[in-house]
Amino acid sequence: MALTDAKIRAAKPTDKAYKLTDGAGMFLLVHPNGSRYWRLRYRILGKEKTLALGVYPEVSLSEARTKRDEARKLISEGVDPCEQKRAKKVVPDLQLSFEHIARRWHASNKQWAQSHSDKVLKSLETHV
Repeated sequence: MALTDAKIRAAKPTDKAYKLTDGAGMFLLVHPNGSRYWRLRYRILGKEKTLALGVYPEVSLSEARTKRDEARKLISEGVDPCEQKRAKKVVPDLQLSFEHIARRWHASNKQWAQSHSDKVLKSLETHV
């Protein structure tokens, strides 16, 4: 039976975490401290995995269902939604790369003689 917003609001915490299922692998995990987490359980390449869809009420029931449907579409295409989510987080940030920071530091030292500046830059490029 599908969840309703009223059922979710009425869910009281107990001394153990429990699940309220919505269907198609999606459920709401209610923790003893009262927090509620949307989760999607799925299988890909023979392994069972769980995808975090968000926290209730920040992510509403309809938003969670939309996220579930998007994840199911990826799964049907053979793409693991957990891996895709992880890959998006790992995208290197140019502002935080050592090379970018070192070049900014080098450029900020205008008082150096040109020959010294060239030596420092060459040393960074060669050894780091």
